Amino acid sequence: MATTRTAKAHWEGSLMEGAGKVALESSGIGTYDVSWASRANEANGKTSPEELIAAAHSTCFSMALAHALAGAGNAPESLDTQADVDFQPGEGITGIKLSVNGKVPGITADEFAEFAETAKKNCPVSQALSAVPITLDVTFTA
Repeated sequence: MATTRTAKAHWEGSLMEGAGKVALESSGIGTYDVSWASRANEANGKTSPEELIAAAHSTCFSMALAHALAGAGNAPESLDTQADVDFQPGEGITGIKLSVNGKVPGITADEFAEFAETAKKNCPVSQALSAVPITLDVTFTA
């Protein structure tokens, strides 16, 4: 069964001087301030579309990787994933770097790297963002 998740944004003013809020409606877990300055410069306690994309991508990738590993009989003890989304004003999102450290009993570092590469290609967020270069950095804890 398909699901729909919803977020709402409210903006006031021009791009450079204005500000807004984004609300995570489906979960109801919060409303967060956004501004151009928090997107193009320092965050200063506010979020940005790129940070929200990074949150979605790191989570989706981790879920896909955990599913694939468990399906092969090697459920992970832990996966720590970071997504860095690069934004260049005037150009847009120019790249995404996924970094994962996994602790998975019963497999080698090379096998883990293969699973991670497959998860990078197949997680739904990676597929949705396929127009952007996505790189992967893998570390493994035996």
